[in-house]
Amino acid sequence: MTTHTTFATTTRGLRRDLPAMRLFEKAKRYGVWNPSEIDFRQDRADWLRLNALEQEVLLHLTSLFQAGEEAVTGDILPLMLAVSREGRIEEEMYLTTFLFEEAKHTDFFRRFLDEVAGVREDLSRFTTPSYQAIVYEALPAAMHRLLDDPAPAAQVRAAVTYNMIVEGVLAETGYHAYLTALERNGLMPGQCQGIRLLKQDESRHIAYGIFLISRLIAADDALWEVAEATMNELLAPALGVVGDLFTAYPVMPFGLDESAFTDYAIDQFQKRLARIERARGATLEDVQRDALEG
Repeated sequence: MTTHTTFATTTRGLRRDLPAMRLFEKAKRYGVWNPSEIDFRQDRADWLRLNALEQEVLLHLTSLFQAGEEAVTGDILPLMLAVSREGRIEEEMYLTTFLFEEAKHTDFFRRFLDEVAGVREDLSRFTTPSYQAIVYEALPAAMHRLLDDPAPAAQVRAAVTYNMIVEGVLAETGYHAYLTALERNGLMPGQCQGIRLLKQDESRHIAYGIFLISRLIAADDALWEVAEATMNELLAPALGVVGDLFTAYPVMPFGLDESAFTDYAIDQFQKRLARIERARGATLEDVQRDALEG
């Protein structure tokens, strides 16, 4: 039976100078937006003017986001529990916003499907083997492993899979494609507004993921190999998701170009890898300072 013996907030207090608490402040300030308040009336009118191919491509993109947001909503709890068990109250407090925000993102994309696209059909036809390898398999496996094995190596693998690959490569590349398609063509202001707000939420998630991985690597340099191996293992299917989208349509609407988004995905990958590599040989204070400055 688990019992409490003391509480941080009645003994040492809260460390408001820590990166997680700075992110918690940002989440309280910028993360409280309501998908139900986004006006989709112009978006619905724009949707009805799109041709069948344009609608299909937007459904493809949306379905990947919808499944991904639901997946991370369901899979985040083991990471929260692992951090909680270590007594890191400041990080746990920030992680509570992850669950709320991922659930909110799930709500947002479903509103688009219901109120703009008017779609009730099964959209799983868009989930290719590359996508399934990450979202259906690697993500839940890495996250749920923490229930039985919360060791630092398992935490690194979970955070790399979730924050660096699912959010830092797949989601950011998808947002870039989505906004490029819509903003370039003056379409769907409500959806654009929501995606910009989602990007703000995700940027905080990625910042925490970088900090978490960096903190663990600074404490044990051998964990760099775990982080590097996980990122390299998942890069191919992540790029495969981008390639699958363009392969599905001989003529891609909205002026989208595959090489631009593949290059973007690789650039995001390399930036994340370089950022966490800086933790090798660093002190905890170095990592915290880097996180606060980043």
